[in-house]
Amino acid sequence: MSASFRWASSCTDVDSTLADVWAKRQFYLADLRHLPAAKSQQASSWSTGSVAGVTVRAMVLEAQGEPLVERELPRPELQPGQVRLRVRTCGICRTDLHIHDGELPYPKLPLVLGHQIVGTVIEGGAAFAIGRRVGVPWLGWTCGECRYCRSGRENLCDRARFTGYHLDGGYAEEAVADERYCFEIPEGYSDAQAAPLLCAGLIGYRSLVLAGDPERIGLYGFGASAHIVAQVAVSQGRHVFAFTRPGDDAAQSLARELGAKWAGDAAVQPPEELDAAIIFAPVGELVPAALRAVRKGGSVVCAGIHMSDIPSFPYELLWGERVLRSVANLTRRDGKELLALAPQIPVHTTVETFPLGDAEGGLDSLRAGRIRGAAVLMVESGRISR
Repeated sequence: MSASFRWASSCTDVDSTLADVWAKRQFYLADLRHLPAAKSQQASSWSTGSVAGVTVRAMVLEAQGEPLVERELPRPELQPGQVRLRVRTCGICRTDLHIHDGELPYPKLPLVLGHQIVGTVIEGGAAFAIGRRVGVPWLGWTCGECRYCRSGRENLCDRARFTGYHLDGGYAEEAVADERYCFEIPEGYSDAQAAPLLCAGLIGYRSLVLAGDPERIGLYGFGASAHIVAQVAVSQGRHVFAFTRPGDDAAQSLARELGAKWAGDAAVQPPEELDAAIIFAPVGELVPAALRAVRKGGSVVCAGIHMSDIPSFPYELLWGERVLRSVANLTRRDGKELLALAPQIPVHTTVETFPLGDAEGGLDSLRAGRIRGAAVLMVESGRISR
């Protein structure tokens, strides 16, 4: 086994097949004219109507691969079924990096990133009272009609629209969202501590569920997601083994603080055979490493939305009824379950905060692996220019 892995958060080459798939996907996402009018209204953005003379400060991605720029954007007109939020915090997610750096193609441009939004309702909707604190996750809209939506798998909806990708997100003073996809934030969490639960927590939780019922579970990449799911796993009586980039003493220390039985470099085998592994790092080379660490009949779950190419590996690593699978997005059921469970454990999120105007700095720190736990933007109280 190689003594080290490429832990870079980006890969410059996007597979052409993946690009073709996303091109077709974007066609369906953009062409909503065949849907009922009430449904098409859920896909609003800053550019689909605005309140005259009112602007909101936002950090905007105008071109992939370019730094975010601060802009005063027209305040979007509220559509039926939507809520307007005064954004208090927004988590900085690795998916934001993939969009920013061009690894996920065809975003809406210009775009306001951010899909771990914590805010208070200031207008609209019927599900939440004015002043209620709610969270907005990655999944922002689904068609409700396809075979995936009708079978409880809305996370796979071909027409799904995602916050901070197809819909403007939370790197702004205000955001609008379909109230059906918002969650009430549990008491006991500050705005900054709640934000990482909305994606890092949800994807980690879904990955843990799909991993089966492992006694010994390995977590490859100990960042925002892993530091949350480790606490859930430990609370369930599981033994957690944390794998980090070589020499990442800070992440290994955090893992031990949160109850991991072992923490070490991903380049070495764990001291015990694993029942399952979850790969959070976007590094394809970790797949054969995880398969090698997992027992016969165990599973390896790839939790990221993007990963560098997986190298070839001998069939014997998969043989023995090992299972290799991915996790795609989340469902509203995942959100409700985790947000009910988190305060019972209780899950404590470790966060490093950045002001809204330094969103690019937060992304840089995440890219460089300097974040211990999760990164969160602190958005100033809703200043609106007239």
